[in-house]
Amino acid sequence: VQLQAYGGGVVSAGGSLRLSCAASGRTFSTYTMGWFRRAPGKEREFVGFITYSGSTTHYADSVKGRFTISRDNAKNTVYLQMSSLKPEDTAVYYCAADLYGNTRQAAFYNYWGQGTQVTVSS
Repeated sequence: VQLQAYGGGVVSAGGSLRLSCAASGRTFSTYTMGWFRRAPGKEREFVGFITYSGSTTHYADSVKGRFTISRDNAKNTVYLQMSSLKPEDTAVYYCAADLYGNTRQAAFYNYWGQGTQVTVSS
């Protein structure tokens, strides 16, 4: 599985941004996709995941109500719609594939994209 995240950029606080992650190499509709982020000087943090069919999503408390994950299995793409952005959302955002389950734990994700930088200015 190859993953490529894109769509990052600089946005003002309160603004919105949508990240995309394109997948290839294995039937996309069979596995969970997750989003994680790493802020400067901090450990990697779970953001959320969406199950293979898109029927279930789960979010970290820090983004719940502001971020939405969706997927288009016909396009092999997962999205992270971010709204009401805060400076503390500044991080490199990564998409990842969990081939065997649904989890918040990064260690269980099998493949990772290269990350895309999101910077929220105050």
